[in-house]
Amino acid sequence: MDQDRRDFMQDSARLGAFALASAALSRIDPALAQSGSGRELATLSIDDLSHRLANLEITSRQLVEQALAAIKDPQGEGSRTFLRVHESEALAAADQVDARRRGGANLHALAGIPISIKDLFDEAGVTTLGGSKVLVGTPAATRDSTVVERLKKAGAVIIGRTNLVEFAYSLLGLNPHYGTPKNAFDRATGRIPGGSSSGAAVSVTDGMAAGAIGTDTGGSIRIPSALNGLVGFKPTARRVPLDGVLPLSFTLDSAGPIAKTVADCALLDQVLAAEVNGVPAPAQLRGLFQNDLSPAVADAFTAALGRLSAAGATIVDLPMAEFAQAAAVNPRGALTSAEAYWWHRQWIKDGADKYDPRVIVRIRPGETIPAASYIELIKLREQFIRTINAAAAGYDAMLMPTAPETAPTIAETGKDDETYTRFNLRMLRNPAIVNLFDGCALSVPCHVPGTAPVGMMIAGTQNTDRKILAIGLAVEEVVWKLRG
Repeated sequence: MDQDRRDFMQDSARLGAFALASAALSRIDPALAQSGSGRELATLSIDDLSHRLANLEITSRQLVEQALAAIKDPQGEGSRTFLRVHESEALAAADQVDARRRGGANLHALAGIPISIKDLFDEAGVTTLGGSKVLVGTPAATRDSTVVERLKKAGAVIIGRTNLVEFAYSLLGLNPHYGTPKNAFDRATGRIPGGSSSGAAVSVTDGMAAGAIGTDTGGSIRIPSALNGLVGFKPTARRVPLDGVLPLSFTLDSAGPIAKTVADCALLDQVLAAEVNGVPAPAQLRGLFQNDLSPAVADAFTAALGRLSAAGATIVDLPMAEFAQAAAVNPRGALTSAEAYWWHRQWIKDGADKYDPRVIVRIRPGETIPAASYIELIKLREQFIRTINAAAAGYDAMLMPTAPETAPTIAETGKDDETYTRFNLRMLRNPAIVNLFDGCALSVPCHVPGTAPVGMMIAGTQNTDRKILAIGLAVEEVVWKLRG
């Protein structure tokens, strides 16, 4: 969060210049996208799956069976990706959707689509573990979280609960209790999936779900999306209700989707936020910044900017001194740890030895933060939000690399505490600032096919969610057009 520059991309052409018709299929191998291939869930977007379901070209049961087969594959990542699989419930829900569809019912676009949820969202009759051993044996939830309620109301099939960093407190994705699912890229080497929504991303890359719901306190949706070549959307906090969601920081937490395309994320976001408007139409583009990137990220990001420029955008470099204030707003993660400790204080008192040592060490400092200091941080954040809102006024969006690194190996990041902390802080740098100014942001892939995934983050200020999604639709098409 020590960036001292931003680039704003001022609009010089309307979005009509960007062809969006093929966006949903731009990352799909046509040979694998045929009906009856048995690979539909792994290869097709939610939008395309929805159309095929509506046309009775495929059934929801077939999609659920594909998801279950991928999860059970002994050569796959299912055992490390899911903490709980709802096999019988998912099959029953799929059969119910199929029966209604055959009967001519007019169903939501998500009806019959397998979706995974991060193991932070309450489901009636299920104990929410938060990727930890601490809560094993505690009472099951008595009702669904609002997020789960809304997904079920739309007809989505909840396939299971995905793994994560314990209590969502790291961006690397490592979990010593339940294992770490390997990144979709260079799986033989074993690279980090990114966190904290590690299982959420891998469930989508591996065809275990068509989309996933995660949480984001400092990048926990966007980082695993970027490192696995997916799209992830962090909405403005409080836009999606967090009742029935195990918290990390109730000030900074938000819930949102991970999927293959921006249109898929927009569809899921519409359901989560209970909006009546559909997927937004394309909008105007502006804005971005970058600093201190690895060569691979810098090359991919620069090439993506070049494609945007060639499509008609003009890039203007401006200083961004305002971001230097971020260090004072959340010094050494003080705001996050104070709120995390409030929730964990009794669990730590009774069972500190059950925690991942690399997680509890980040929670414990919150115990020593006085109330007056905590309130001061809240006030500083309120001023920071006003400052960024003023600085960004007149621009549509800020663009930056989602992460300054491509995915390092699991072995490298976990070899010692110092290395773990260094990588985690580096991954945190770009996305966390959006949570601090209470903004919204997408991560959209921008790397060359076959190379390590790199994400471009498209960020906006408070409550500009639909605008950011609309901009993302256009950016996605431009930066991914070489993948056709």
